[in-house]
Amino acid sequence: MEKKGSQTAPVAKSDREFVLAASARLFRNQGFDRTTVKEIAEACGMLPGSLHYRYPSKESLLVDLMRLALEQASRSVSIAIAGVSDPVEQLRRGVCAHLNLLVGGSDMVYVLLFEWRSLCGQSRQEMIDLRDRYEALWATMLKSLATQGVIRGDVDLNLLRLIGLGALNWVATWFHEGGRYSVEDIGNFVWHLIRVAVVSDSGQFK
Repeated sequence: MEKKGSQTAPVAKSDREFVLAASARLFRNQGFDRTTVKEIAEACGMLPGSLHYRYPSKESLLVDLMRLALEQASRSVSIAIAGVSDPVEQLRRGVCAHLNLLVGGSDMVYVLLFEWRSLCGQSRQEMIDLRDRYEALWATMLKSLATQGVIRGDVDLNLLRLIGLGALNWVATWFHEGGRYSVEDIGNFVWHLIRVAVVSDSGQFK
């Protein structure tokens, strides 16, 4: 049943992922602003009216695309840290999982990183809320380290999270498979910076 207003009509999981994957390819190759609803519908083998039923606007489609990308990111990090009780090892695995997601070639992740500025008003706020939920995973890990005295007490955890994720996300703009640095090289360097910059004298990083 179609919903009124700016809400998105129910979409089967397989259909949703197909539509969003096709949209992500177009947004990445052409940019969100230059991609038309007609082009998206054609890429999905749908009539524009059918796409409009599912997504009342191109902005609502973009928000759902970003929602799915963040769901994938959260799932990737959660799987990486599952069953690990040591918060230090959790953080290391989370960093590696985040990096691998960034350089994995996902169109959705690319759009998530670079097209959120195309949103405005309520759509932009919804995107910010979704992003904050993902970043809460990192905030929890950092708080656990600080509570245990592993991270120095003078370190601003909020700035550490914001600048740390920002630096990691920027890797997506310059990383090339087979280039000068491998994902492992980058991960090891990031981990070295963390040890040197924020670990307390008594803390023990693996």
